[in-house]
This record gives sequence, structure tokens and C-alpha cells, in this order.
Amino acid sequence: MGRNPVGRLSELRPFRLDTVAAIGGLLIALVLFPLRFFASQVYLNTVPVVLGTACILYLVYLYQRQQTTDDARLTLPSKVTMSLPTVVLLGLAAMVVLTVLEGARTVPFFVLASVVGALVVGQICFASDRDFNARLLLLQVVLFALVFRGTALYATPGFIGIDVWTHMGLTEQIVTEGRVGAISHDKHYASPFYHLLVTASSMLFDVSLRSALYLTLGVVMPISVLLVYAGGNLLVSKRWATLAAAVYALASHVSMWGLHLIPTSMGLVFFLAMLYALLRVMRIEYTTRDFVLLLLSSVAVILTHQVSTFIMLVLLLAAFVAQMVFEIGPLGLTRLDSSVFRTKKPVNLVGLVVFNVGLTIFVWSLTPYRQNSFLATVLSYFRQTVEESAGFLNIASGSSGGEEAGAAEAVTTLLDQVVPYVEELGFLFLLGATFVGCLYIVHRRRAEQSVFTLLLAAAFMLVFVMGFPMFGIHTFIPNRWFAFLYAPMAILGAIGLRTLDRGLAPALVVVVLLLFTLVYPGAMIVASESNIDNPVFEEHHEQLAYEESELAAVGSIGEMTGSPDGSEIRPDQRLYTDHPYQTLFGRTGAYPSTDTATVPDGGAADHDYVVYRTAAANEAVYFANADGAGRIEQATADRLCGPNQATVYTNGDVTMCTPSPATE
Repeated sequence: MGRNPVGRLSELRPFRLDTVAAIGGLLIALVLFPLRFFASQVYLNTVPVVLGTACILYLVYLYQRQQTTDDARLTLPSKVTMSLPTVVLLGLAAMVVLTVLEGARTVPFFVLASVVGALVVGQICFASDRDFNARLLLLQVVLFALVFRGTALYATPGFIGIDVWTHMGLTEQIVTEGRVGAISHDKHYASPFYHLLVTASSMLFDVSLRSALYLTLGVVMPISVLLVYAGGNLLVSKRWATLAAAVYALASHVSMWGLHLIPTSMGLVFFLAMLYALLRVMRIEYTTRDFVLLLLSSVAVILTHQVSTFIMLVLLLAAFVAQMVFEIGPLGLTRLDSSVFRTKKPVNLVGLVVFNVGLTIFVWSLTPYRQNSFLATVLSYFRQTVEESAGFLNIASGSSGGEEAGAAEAVTTLLDQVVPYVEELGFLFLLGATFVGCLYIVHRRRAEQSVFTLLLAAAFMLVFVMGFPMFGIHTFIPNRWFAFLYAPMAILGAIGLRTLDRGLAPALVVVVLLLFTLVYPGAMIVASESNIDNPVFEEHHEQLAYEESELAAVGSIGEMTGSPDGSEIRPDQRLYTDHPYQTLFGRTGAYPSTDTATVPDGGAADHDYVVYRTAAANEAVYFANADGAGRIEQATADRLCGPNQATVYTNGDVTMCTPSPATE
């Protein structure tokens, strides 16, 4: 009679926290699996499968645990390892040439980038210990990040994104008046580091604001991935710390903030510096200099960006809870395995947490935001959301809900249904590795304040990213959290992959690492956040970059209308065009009273003042339907400019229509 596998497992490995957690995670995955029948959402359909797979892999690791040596595992031949850096450099050069020839990052560019990214990750995972060269690989990681983002910045006229136009306008006001008080009406008056950096750099280098932004933050963002390596190297060997840096550099949302350069980008850099300083303080016998770096990094985040500040406070809360767990909780440090993580008493972070919370409340109380303080306004929004729209599986309501919900209604083809899963594949692969890493570190002999901080930080952030939106709460702008979340996930994911590499049978290790190498880079690169300048799935996502003619049209229309103040424009004089083009008029001040045009299904718009661009006929842009919900719709000129309207401006790509004098 066969024996119970769980019984055999308990004999080989007595039930411990990691074993119980793995079995518990598998049960949770089974409980969550039926949610797909109550709501259609990509995370509801995939996360239970990812969690269950990770738990099964970890249980297999416990069952057949063995030390895999270089001789037993598959490694690249020395000649291949030595030649691959040259191949990567040639691939990076080809990416630059492709961009110059095409004038944009096109689909062939992203295919080539996926191959180059896979070659970098493959070297990290499969190079032998003898041939592994961390410095050379980190150089490839940083160069890839620089080329992948720098080519987009080079090829795109103007700026990439939406908010950046507002921030450049604020920066211009500071330059014009020569004082920060020029933006005293805006919430960034209390968090001006970004605007001061661009202003000072423009004056120092004697370049335009655009060039100053790209020469500073545009360069720093790719290099900041080294902070992930430095933090990871405090916990794991150079190989897996390098993998953490590569994973982070390839992450879609991280790439996005390297393209859409706004205070969130700068806040992310300071957040990474703080995460590194926090891990350093918790892992070594730190000096006053280390703690000062931690303190200054946290203050820099507060003076840079409000959302980044809140995320930083969540990280500090995680570190504080980890401290409590080890001081008064059941884990303790008496059984810590010094061969895995060195025994060290928990660092007392009460003073740091109190200082940062106090400073944040003080700054937010003085920050102007919509006729009130930032703190009061945000608390009001949160209370209103909870009262009016919160509810279990109320997924549709969100900060971008109208447009995304409208797009969801139009899903009819197989490609429409597959695209969301393809774009989330990279995140799901990293999430699976993160789950394995979390299971590994909850073992009593491996538990330590630093790794538990990462675990709790990732868990808390996932609540804001996936938990609250499930209840219809989007007040915390979950889309902004991913790039920050990827930092602890990259390190935990590297720990997870190292765990499987050291304990699974060689054949299974090859399958896991090869799948990760082949899928993760490409999946992250084709995700919409990585290519907002020129979407890979152009029928499913709007392009957040504009042609020269489209930028020129905004300036010309602004000059032609005198760029009237919003209060000077009557309701019937509002300007209507597609989204996101309408944001450009308002954020540049060309025509502040601009909105998304309403184009009924199969019908035409009924607005007096309309701007039409030819891109609306063949690209993914948003229009509102008869009910006011935004959806992706391709529209020809006759659906916006009616026969009773006169053309007052056109440059071939953009046309402005107004009421004809003959019909008035």
C-alpha cells in the first residue's frame, strides 16, 4: 500500500514555517481559483495559478533538496560565455541603428531588445562560477537600460507621457520668475526637488529644459538599477544580486518611468537609495554615515513626490513590523542559520518612522491642493471612495476606469482577450519567483529583519496594487506603485530562483531558469508600459508621444486663439478632440478648456469647436460614447468635423473646425 506523500515529506522535513506556508499557500490558491467565475480580471485568473505553482515547486524543493554543483547543473561553455558580451554590445548598437533608421522604436526594435535582454539574463543564470563576471554583466545591464530608454527619448519630439508637460510648464514658471514661489499655487510647491533639478541643470549646462531633464534624470534612472544590485548583494551572492538588478532594469513600469520622466521617476531613485540604506543598516554593523544616508534619502523622497512618500512610509512600516516580529514575536533570532543570513539584533527604527511620519504630515498639511491642503483633500477622496464605490469585486471603477471599462466592452477577438495576459506575463513570472523567495525566508533558521522587511513590504504593496482595486478603491493610484514594488520583488525573486537552483534536480532547474530567461525579458518589453512612445499592440493602447506636426498644431492653435484663460471660455467654446491629445492642449496652456470628444457608435460628434488629427483614423485613441464612457475608437475626419463647420487651421495632420459663419 502506497504511503501518503505528505507523510513522507514530514518525515524527511519536519513541518516548519516554510512547509506550513507552502501548503497553506497551495490551499489559498485553490480557494481563490473559483473567483474567476464571479469577475473577469487578469489577476483573478492568473495569480492563484502562479501562487499554486510556486508552492508546488517549493514543496518539490523540500522533498528532493540537494546541493547542485557547477558540475551537475547546466552551464554555458567558457567560449560562449566569453563571446556573449560582444554579441550583446552588437545587439545594443543594432538597436540604436534601427531607431535612427526608422525614426522610432518599432516592432523589430522590441523583438531585438527581447533577444538582447534574454542573452543578458541567460549569461547571469547559466555562466559557470569560474566564468561569471559580475562587473561585466552589470555593465551590460546598465547599457541595455540606457539604450532601451535613451533611443525613445532621442527619437520622440517633445516629451513622452502626459504629466511631464505639466511639470515642464511649472519648471518654465520657475525659470521665468527666478523663484520657487512661482508655483506656490501648485502642490509641487512643497515638493520642488524635481523642478529645481531641471531648472538648475538647464542653467548650469546652458541647455533647454528638455535637454536638462534628459541629461540628468534621463541618465540617472537607468544607472539607479545598481542600487538594487547593491541591496541584493547584502543578502545573496553576486550572481543573484546581478540577476535582481537585471530583472529590475527590464521591468515594464521601471522602463516607463525612464521614459515618462516626472517626479515619480525621481522619487523612485531616492526610494531605491533608501531601500539600499535600510538593508545596509539592518545587515551590517552600520556607522553614523549609513544612518545619515538612510535619513537623507527618506527626506529627499518627501521633498520630491507625494505618492512616492506614501510608498516609502509603507516600506518603513514593513521594517518596523519586522522589528516587532523579531523582538516580541515567535521567530526570534536564536535559531538563525548563520550560513544563510548572519545573526544580528533587529535595528530600532521607531525614531526614523516617527520622524518621517511627522515630517510627511507637516509637509502635506502645508501643501496646497484643490482649494485645500493635500492631506485634507486626499483623506476626503479616500472617504468618498469608500462610501460611494467600494465593494468586493468592484473592479471596474478606477482612476482610469471609464476608458478601460469601455475598452473592455469592445473585446471581441481572440487577440483582444490574449493581449492583457501577454502583457502581464513578465510580472506573473517575477511574482512566482517572489513567492518562492518568500517561502524560503520564512524558515526560522533563515528569518532575519532585512529579508522580512522585503517580504512585508512586497505584501503590503501588493495589497495596494491588487487588493484595494478588487474592492473598487483606486485612491492610492495603484499604477504608480508597480515600479517601487518591483524593487523588493526583484531581490526576493532572485532569492527564490537561487533556492530552486540550489535544491531542485538539475533537469528541473534548467527548465525553470530557461523558461524565465526566454519569457521574462520579452514579456516585460512588449508590455504596454515599456513602449508608451510607440505601442507594440497599437490597436489596444494609445500612443503617449506626438509627431512634430501635432506639437506644432498645438502651438499654432494656442497662438491663433490667444491661449485664453479657462475663465474666459464659455461652455459652448470648449475645445474637443481625442484622448490623449486633449491633455496636451490643457497642460501646455494652449487652450485650457479642452475635453475628450463624444463620438457615438457609428455616428458623428456634435461639438462646435473640434480638433481632428489623422492619427485618430488608424491608431488607438479614446473617444467618449453616447453614455460618456471612454473607449478606443478609430474615427475619420467627417465624424468630428461636420458639413456645417469651417476649417480654420490645418497642417495636413491636424485640423481645427469651428462653427461656420454662414450657419450662425
